[in-house]
Amino acid sequence: MSDRAEMRGPVTRRRRTTISGGGGGSAGVKQANGSKWHNSPQGPAKTKTGDEASEHESKNGEVDREVGVSGQQQQLRNSPKKQRSAVEDISDRLSCHVLQESLLSSASGYSNYRGILNWCVVMLVLSNARLFLENIIKYGILVDPIQVVSLFLKDPYSWPAACLIIVSNVFILAALYAERRLAVGTISETTGLIFHIFNLTCLLVIPAATILVMTSMTPVGGVLSLGVYSVLFLKLYSYKDANRWCREIRQAKAKRLSRSYSCKCMNMHSGAVKSSQLRSRNNMYYFVFAPTLCYQLNFPRSPRIRKRFLMRRLFEMVRTMCVFQWMVPTIQNSMKPFQVPNHLIWLFFFYWFFHSSMNFVAELMQFGDREFYRDWWNSETVTYFWANWNIPVHKWCLRHFYKPMLRTGINKFLAQTAVFLVSAFFHEYLVSVPLKMFRLWAFMGMMAQVPLAWFVGRFLNGNYGNAAVWMSLIIGQPVAVLMYVHDYYVIHYGSNT
Repeated sequence: MSDRAEMRGPVTRRRRTTISGGGGGSAGVKQANGSKWHNSPQGPAKTKTGDEASEHESKNGEVDREVGVSGQQQQLRNSPKKQRSAVEDISDRLSCHVLQESLLSSASGYSNYRGILNWCVVMLVLSNARLFLENIIKYGILVDPIQVVSLFLKDPYSWPAACLIIVSNVFILAALYAERRLAVGTISETTGLIFHIFNLTCLLVIPAATILVMTSMTPVGGVLSLGVYSVLFLKLYSYKDANRWCREIRQAKAKRLSRSYSCKCMNMHSGAVKSSQLRSRNNMYYFVFAPTLCYQLNFPRSPRIRKRFLMRRLFEMVRTMCVFQWMVPTIQNSMKPFQVPNHLIWLFFFYWFFHSSMNFVAELMQFGDREFYRDWWNSETVTYFWANWNIPVHKWCLRHFYKPMLRTGINKFLAQTAVFLVSAFFHEYLVSVPLKMFRLWAFMGMMAQVPLAWFVGRFLNGNYGNAAVWMSLIIGQPVAVLMYVHDYYVIHYGSNT
């Protein structure tokens, strides 16, 4: 019993020494074991067994120590989180209010009203679906393709509008020929300028005279033809100016580099490359069909044609044209003034032409600049509206008319008035000539924008200015155009009503 007690004693002490951790304690225990079992006949065997037990217990001690340390670290890591979560939970229960504005307040800075916009669209679709069904039940299908074709043609065997548009290629090729002659130097700048002026004048006079003389030309066909020729006039004017600026740049570089013959030859070679690009027929016709009025040598191009985008724009074009199913009865019964939904027609035309149609053409031609309009609906001044609702025309006026006038010393007010004067001429040109009625209402309506712009810019600001702009859009220029339409129906169909 005493021997067993003595054997248990060192083992127990050895375990406590191992757990407490020191290498020296372990060695001391081995020494004690050796001395304890030295007098026994089985000493070596017992000593070996004691060493193995010591190693086993030492390993267990290290494992226990690692487990203990990791447990302490886990407790240290978890305790701050628990404390923080407890503090935050108490803080949330104590205070649930912060200083903030309501979302619909202007001071909140909130601007995501997508859900409200979708609600408006849903309500608009539902409310107009009922009107559309009532319209079809009462009047039937009024958008007849045969009637649409009859708007452009009186005689199916006579196509004056289409022939007039095809003839416009003569003026395009004439401008291209003049620039080729100017590029190689066979005609002088003065001769080229006279030729361009003559070509541009014929571009406006010949189609107008043709429409006034031909009785087979319908008003819609005349508007379409004059619209094409007006756009072509602005394009060829820009083409003339851009080529002249390129020649002036080449001449200025040639003068600076004329001292060195090698540099002069290199400059002539680079100029010839640019001239050949400018005189390219493909380059010319790309510009003619591109949705822009300002010419430049290299247009920004999109990397590819997006077919889904193209089909969406085509669907929008067809869908917008179907709206006339609802408008035709009102127009047919509009022998009294101001009953035609002219403002809605103008809004539908804006979306159909400036968004759907021009994006469709731009995507088809991989034309990269898609800024055809800006936020004109937020206009607080009349000048801001006219500068942002039709970006292609605005760019042309700035580049080829307004800024050149400023460079000659003309003040801004006179330059702006001149821009409105040119715009008033084209508005009257596009309305009075196809209808063969000269009332000057479109011209006066456009020129009335000059004093209106001064008044709104001086006395009205913010929402009041925006409301004044919308009033001018509702009862301004569209009403002047519809007065022409009304008089045309009264003259031609008044006896039948």
